[in-house]
Amino acid sequence: MKKLLLGLALAAGSFTFAQTFGLKAGLNVSSISHDEMTAKAGFYGGVFANIPVAKEFSIQPEVLYNGAGAKFDDSSDDKLNLSYISVPVMFQYNALPNLYLEAGPQFSFLIDSKIKGNGASVDSDNIKGFDFGIGLGAGYYITKNIGVTARYIAGVTDVAKKVGNFQLEGKNNVFQVGLAYKFK
Repeated sequence: MKKLLLGLALAAGSFTFAQTFGLKAGLNVSSISHDEMTAKAGFYGGVFANIPVAKEFSIQPEVLYNGAGAKFDDSSDDKLNLSYISVPVMFQYNALPNLYLEAGPQFSFLIDSKIKGNGASVDSDNIKGFDFGIGLGAGYYITKNIGVTARYIAGVTDVAKKVGNFQLEGKNNVFQVGLAYKFK
């Protein structure tokens, strides 16, 4: 038992030294899959840790601020602004030394929701506090520290709360493009 614990401690310690930490930020183009909603621009940014698990594979957990939501598809300029703290866990395959492909789940926690338009801003209490999505993406490191990233997150859960027996259907869909910086 002591040898097993020692082995696990050594493996955990080696992961600590093999990790790469970094920052990332960029543009969100988000929409809600509902007939009366169109895409809107937003911002995302946060931190990540890249943990190699094999020569060509790594796991990259992240903690991001995500500005999502959508515009209402009518003549007004009304928008649904959703702010999340998102925790994607991406499984990455290094297809080339500087190019990776990724896929994984994203867990998002609502921190703010507002309907904004006509100079007014109203809190929206009918938005769920948790959102789940699946991400697919790619990235390319131009230098050993600076890279460009692109990711699409397809929402799995509906954004709105169930009110009585009525469930408004609509899932978050977000396309992200941005920059990443690794500390080495």
